[in-house]
Amino acid sequence: MSTRPRSRPANGTIIAGLVVVGLLVLLAIAAAAGADLAGSARRAVDSMFPPQAATAQGQQIRNLYDIVFFFAAAIFLLVEGLIIWTVIRYRRKPGDDELPPQTHGNNIAEVTWTVVPTLIVAFLFFISWQTLNSVDAVAANADVKIKAVARQFQWQFVYLAEDGQTELFTQLLPQGEGGGMNVPVGRNVEVLLESPDVIHAFYVPRFLFKRDVVPGQTNRFEFKLNDNEAGQSFNGQCAELCGVGHWTMTFQVHAMSSTDYDAWFQQQRDKAQQTPPPAGSGEPPAATLELDAQNIAFATNALEAPADKPFAIHFVNKDAGVPHDVAIRDASGILTNGADVTGPGEATDPVPPLKAGEYTFFCTFHANMTGTLTVK
Repeated sequence: MSTRPRSRPANGTIIAGLVVVGLLVLLAIAAAAGADLAGSARRAVDSMFPPQAATAQGQQIRNLYDIVFFFAAAIFLLVEGLIIWTVIRYRRKPGDDELPPQTHGNNIAEVTWTVVPTLIVAFLFFISWQTLNSVDAVAANADVKIKAVARQFQWQFVYLAEDGQTELFTQLLPQGEGGGMNVPVGRNVEVLLESPDVIHAFYVPRFLFKRDVVPGQTNRFEFKLNDNEAGQSFNGQCAELCGVGHWTMTFQVHAMSSTDYDAWFQQQRDKAQQTPPPAGSGEPPAATLELDAQNIAFATNALEAPADKPFAIHFVNKDAGVPHDVAIRDASGILTNGADVTGPGEATDPVPPLKAGEYTFFCTFHANMTGTLTVK
């Protein structure tokens, strides 16, 4: 009778087997419960990639990301595969009591792990440099020129003439109906970034692009929206911590067809060229409304004023070092815009007679500061 002891599975083999069985059981339970395993897997894969690019420049960035991701995934799988293969192939077996032969130095291996990474890094550097130069390129004469002004804590978009200097009209509201940055698809849009106070950043996730807005200098970039994005709106934000109201610095980019954009642009330009209405009728105000601002918010979100009579708004800004104002708009656009007040400070803004109805009062510096003005 043989007295040779029978070998038992190593602890690692037992654990690996239990893990595999456990995963199979979990998958079976999830499938029985009706879980969308294919959809979940697809979403997990998509989460490793940036969103689909909405611009020509963003697509170049996405292409670069895909190439870098491919190299990273290939290297990861190669290294992890070699580690797992080595652990299994050279694991200690029962009866292995002697140290296996040792190899010292291998010229082929050393040359390979030096030359191959060097070539990969050089290639990635080259295509990254190409993409950077292409994305940073600005045409001599873009089709649309817009100055984006970022200040604590609001965005404003100033539309410029072909010379890039003359201001045609301004979008005071950064988002929503009647606000935001409207641009045409299929045309080169140049954006000039300016800040009168601190560092901000222009960031739209689907542009796959961020650029800082630095006080004292004008940064610029160019983008072209894909034709199939007409009718879409893209959410953007300040991506640089700029103060207590940083969270309010959001905006929208509205993509329009060339025809719709030309009509909208002409309408806004004509409206800006019209003679503004008088601030008041010369009559004393029929009422003076009290309105305070503190902690980047109005003290009330409802005001009432008499119809067809001039009135005034006594505005008190209690936020030290932060600018606020009080503007009034209806469906047609902005009707009045009061004085800019940097806190602590106050001002009394005259308002011309308004017809009965509901209007919106808001701060042009902070998109979250809004309220309803009822005129009756």
